Amino acid sequence: MTSASSEDPGTIINEIIEEIPCRQKQISTLMALFGKRVHFTPAALFLYGHTATGKSLVVSTLMDKLKLPFVLLNCVECYSQRFLYEHILNSLYQTDLFAFDESVPRIKCDNMNDFMRLFKQVLNEKRLDKETVYIIMDKAERLRDMEANILPAFLRLQELSSSNVCVILLSEIVWEKFRWGTGFAEPFILHFPDYKKDELLQILSKGCPANFPESCYAMYLNLVLSVFHHVCRDLREIQHLVNLNFMKFTEPIRCGEATSDDSKKLWKNIEPHLKKALQTVYLREVSSSQWERYQAEIARDMEQENTSQSLQGLSHRCHVELPYYSKYLLIAAYLASYNPAKTDKRFFAKHSEKKSKKTLQKKKHERASNHMLGPKPFPLDRLMAIFYSIVEGKVAPTANIFMQITSLVSLHMLAQVAGDDQIETPKYKCLISLDFIKSVARTVNFDVVKYLYDFV
Repeated sequence: MTSASSEDPGTIINEIIEEIPCRQKQISTLMALFGKRVHFTPAALFLYGHTATGKSLVVSTLMDKLKLPFVLLNCVECYSQRFLYEHILNSLYQTDLFAFDESVPRIKCDNMNDFMRLFKQVLNEKRLDKETVYIIMDKAERLRDMEANILPAFLRLQELSSSNVCVILLSEIVWEKFRWGTGFAEPFILHFPDYKKDELLQILSKGCPANFPESCYAMYLNLVLSVFHHVCRDLREIQHLVNLNFMKFTEPIRCGEATSDDSKKLWKNIEPHLKKALQTVYLREVSSSQWERYQAEIARDMEQENTSQSLQGLSHRCHVELPYYSKYLLIAAYLASYNPAKTDKRFFAKHSEKKSKKTLQKKKHERASNHMLGPKPFPLDRLMAIFYSIVEGKVAPTANIFMQITSLVSLHMLAQVAGDDQIETPKYKCLISLDFIKSVARTVNFDVVKYLYDFV
């Protein structure tokens, strides 16, 4: 299928390490496991780690550099066993893995028995039985949702087909979550850990623009990582944020107001924009080009009110896309995070005791601002009590409501925290800003400030 590589393995390793930094251990381990092309490799390899830790990049680069016969598939796209079998067989049968020749009849396969027979037949026809063939399955956790025999069969594919084949599973979850019975062949497990801060800095520094001082770009990366590293370790997200805010960082340099060594002025200029971007990590409200266009508009209208409205418009589109009850759940979560629990009866009970304005104003001066202290965790039953008191109409406590809470957690609008007193009671904390919740509340005509303890 592919010709053998004439380069020295040591030279190839050095080239790959230079191309993919901070993954030397994983690259060296995989090279040692692959061995020579005619040798039998481990029947199955399991590579796991969080998203954007280099799993797919390292494996695909090794396959290309070593010129090994391989099939790369995404289990999300091959969502049925038929698509899975046919993709592997047709990829092996045709020399081009990505552009199928329409004149060549496609192989049809419906079950594992036919797959084993056709797999050996294709290897013999294409003379691939003399060297190791690699089947790389990305998003391998999706195999657990298919028929029960598929995952065990692929783990034993080398044994069942009597062929020199290695199955490589790429996943974001640990191997222990793949086991659900006996008879599993244990793969060789290799972990791809999250990048550390200095490793992220090393990788991101390779993207330094031409004709721009590397020392100044390194300073900019340090500023970005100092803000985002505690909340985001995803390399792709941080790369997106770096590209998103770079034009704003260099604006004083381009205008002649500062030099590349004037770190104080550059930091003062970029700080509010990094804090704004911190509120929308993972949401991707706008693309890099859209952000640059908005930044140009903001620079022209800095002293006008349209500036703040244009920025609020970005978040407003995101809020409108939330489901109706998710908006009320988010409002309830914000109220639960920033209001003391003892004030719930006063704000949400129908017949609560009314206090005089003088008493309220006196206590307002004495108390500390809850918004300055930050959000506090609250139990699920308190969230639901506030939700049912503010939502319009009667809402049944169905599973759909609780699924929307999970969705808000996955969007990083809420965070689940451990309870101090009761282990089994889930607790949450609201992560969004006051401006954000005001925009959400406006879409459902709810005056959220009226129910906030700090503003009464």
